[in-house]
Amino acid sequence: MERRIVTTNRDCPARLVPTGDEVCIPSGSFITLTQALGGSFTVIVNGNMARIAGTDADALGLEILTLAFPASDQGRGIDEAHVWTALRSVFDPEIPVNIADLGLIYGVHIEDDAVKIDMTLTAPGCGMGPVLVEEVQHRVMQVPGVGSVAVDLVLDPPWSRDMMSEEAQLELGLF
Repeated sequence: MERRIVTTNRDCPARLVPTGDEVCIPSGSFITLTQALGGSFTVIVNGNMARIAGTDADALGLEILTLAFPASDQGRGIDEAHVWTALRSVFDPEIPVNIADLGLIYGVHIEDDAVKIDMTLTAPGCGMGPVLVEEVQHRVMQVPGVGSVAVDLVLDPPWSRDMMSEEAQLELGLF
């Protein structure tokens, strides 16, 4: 995506990257949109990087992303492929790669209408952890049949670049 300047058309909540601190970007602010992937937005405001949730897309004059899922060939219950589609719609705010391809998802467990996700972070003290967990919960709740989502942050084994998909490594020029 090419960087572009946008003006907020209402006060907009955001989280500073990488600390995760909450800020409010006032209406009428000029901000630089640096990443618009998976329905969330990374911006530069007053020299700081911040993440704006997809539910606040309208504050940037953009549309809220609604996930669409094809009919499941599985019949009844939650289609795990749909859960993975939802997970691939969550992007790291600093890296243009989704969290599944980054290797941050260690496991998906489905029981009845409940989904449990084991997830890690690129760094144990990452302030964006709670933001990513919230976004994962929001996106997976959009999967047909899901009644609840629990995300467990696990730090063992620690994340490394080796956990990234080959496509993600190619995207980032690591090959």
